[in-house]
Amino acid sequence: MTHFLAPLAILLVIAAVRSMRSGSGSSPSPAKSGAGRRAPVSFDAAAYGLVPREALDPSRSGPPQSERARKESQALANTAWGGDWRAAAEHIKAAEADWDEHWDRFELLRAIAREDDAWLKKWREADPGDCNAAALEADLMVHRAWAVRGAGYASEVPAERMAEFRSLLPAAIEAAKRATLLAADNPAPWVVMVTAARGAQYKPDRFQPLWDGLVARAPHHYEGHWQGMQYRCAKWYGSNKQMMEFAERAMDDAPAGSPLAGIYLHALTELQERRSPLPAGAQARQRLWAVSDALAQVPADNGKVPGLRQLLAYYLGEAGMYEAAVEQFRVLGRWCGASVWSDQGDPVEAFHAARAIAVEKAKLKPLPPEERPTMNLDATHH
Repeated sequence: MTHFLAPLAILLVIAAVRSMRSGSGSSPSPAKSGAGRRAPVSFDAAAYGLVPREALDPSRSGPPQSERARKESQALANTAWGGDWRAAAEHIKAAEADWDEHWDRFELLRAIAREDDAWLKKWREADPGDCNAAALEADLMVHRAWAVRGAGYASEVPAERMAEFRSLLPAAIEAAKRATLLAADNPAPWVVMVTAARGAQYKPDRFQPLWDGLVARAPHHYEGHWQGMQYRCAKWYGSNKQMMEFAERAMDDAPAGSPLAGIYLHALTELQERRSPLPAGAQARQRLWAVSDALAQVPADNGKVPGLRQLLAYYLGEAGMYEAAVEQFRVLGRWCGASVWSDQGDPVEAFHAARAIAVEKAKLKPLPPEERPTMNLDATHH
């Protein structure tokens, strides 16, 4: 059976992640501050080294995968859908102990299996001792449970669907626990359990051993920390204070080259969605500087960086760090496809207006005509 993965897998991953990342009962997210702002017609973005408004692209937060990477993903999917699981097993095994890369590959296999998982069943039958296959099977159970629940807030979900959701998650957690016995060092089953724990209504005393097990194997796991931050936020089982302390610890402990400092930006988004005040003052500004410095050290091909830069540009502007915001806008180039802008209405206009405000507030002077870039200003490596 032949499929077309390039758009489909991305949509599957996004849909699954969005459904799991919905709140447990808070009101819908408010529009970001600045909604409705428009850039002056006279604002000439190119005069400040920025991509002109007409060239902005809201379809993505950053450059797409290379053609080679897309073809490799499609070939892997077609091989799996053809019934051969071995290429998938080798693909994830090749990540070795780079656990963030391992999880990226895990998510690709999840996307392939969500369309057709016959190959995964063959893998499990042929090699029941493979931890990655067992963890992937458990992960699919979690995602299917969330698909039953849907993306709405808890108060919006029919009781029968919520009951089915609650009944499916314990089995997924048990499957993930069994997977942990197959490879002591593999954090993937632990990420699955940490992810499922919120929906399974694990109280902190039950959640903490899962978290400890994860960080014992992968202390700086990005997805694991995103899930851990969600557990500790006010809409689940923590508070604003607990969430921010967690995000700050993750940021402070992150090694050079890791995107983990970006978790702090997601914590700011959680605050804003709850209409809670953002951190202010010198310490808050220092945090944003530190995030900027950390992202500058992350390899340019890391897929998490563009989305984090979108958030960083926004929060730098909110903090009055306008010149630093302009620099992020320059690096982002033409890409403006991020919810931080679309939540305000038209993402192109919101992005463009934020650039105009940052330039104005920073009191930047236009570049002399001879110094203005004449090439394509698109950001191709960030």
